[in-house]
Amino acid sequence: MAPEVRAQRILNKGRVPALARYILENPDDYVFSALTASVDGVMRFVGVSAQGPGMRVGQLHIPMASRFLINDGQHRRAAIEAALKENQALGDETIAVVFFHDAGLERSQQMFADLNRHAVRPARSIGVLYDHRDELSQLTRLLALKSPVFRNFVEMESSNLSARSRKLFTLSALYSATSALLQGLELNSKDAERLSWGFWEAVDELIPDWGEVRSRSLSAAEVRRQYLHTHGIALHALGLLGNTLLHESPDPEEWKPRLAPLRDVDWSRTNPDWEGRAIIGGRVSKNHQNVVLTVNHLRQRLGLELNVEERQAEAAYQRGER
Repeated sequence: MAPEVRAQRILNKGRVPALARYILENPDDYVFSALTASVDGVMRFVGVSAQGPGMRVGQLHIPMASRFLINDGQHRRAAIEAALKENQALGDETIAVVFFHDAGLERSQQMFADLNRHAVRPARSIGVLYDHRDELSQLTRLLALKSPVFRNFVEMESSNLSARSRKLFTLSALYSATSALLQGLELNSKDAERLSWGFWEAVDELIPDWGEVRSRSLSAAEVRRQYLHTHGIALHALGLLGNTLLHESPDPEEWKPRLAPLRDVDWSRTNPDWEGRAIIGGRVSKNHQNVVLTVNHLRQRLGLELNVEERQAEAAYQRGER
């Protein structure tokens, strides 16, 4: 059906498996908000009493021949159906539904617009902060709260730092960087903690500006304004760099000395080496291509080989196709 003659967006089937998996993996404590549906039929409400508070509590009678239109929650509904196919015991579960009388297409379309008008996705940082299922989120919180490198200098709620913020990093940036660092490494939680803790301490020793901020010799705002190394793209690139070294050997005695050239990297935003890599038109940019080009520069400084994608990106950069 054309968009103008329906009251809901098309179901994105690609979203359903992840939602269904969430239910199946957390059958005792998954959380879904209420569905919202319009009913094209005669509804009858019977309260438990004829007067007083009981008038508002009772049973809603809806003929099963009625037509139901989900105004909000069609992906949740589809995920529930998919999860039931794998675990029929979930059929005893319940979910709240808010019912409206279907007053026609125009009203249903307006309901969809109103329900989604002010929806705001929470900042990724606070999502990491509040996620107690994800082991990487737990590790990132530990680094932010306990590591001498990051403690007191990580913004835990927002994914963007204001110009006057006294923080150096965001929790979401640290999460992405640590994810890149540990990607593909088969580690238990203790080893992941030990390696990531040691890696960021080793990097800290090679970027003196971080320590200058902790000692109050420099302000966080000044460092963020003048240098690249506190921005998400630089942390992500450092994580990818470390991942390469850890895949070759997790022994600190082997990978730490190889990081030494980082001490001589010019991280200032005025360094022309960053233009077209991490900085586009004077602004820091963190799309996938920029991350690749940024880590390319660091790999070359450390004498590491580029993979196929990185070589292609580098060749395009050198030709001026930025």
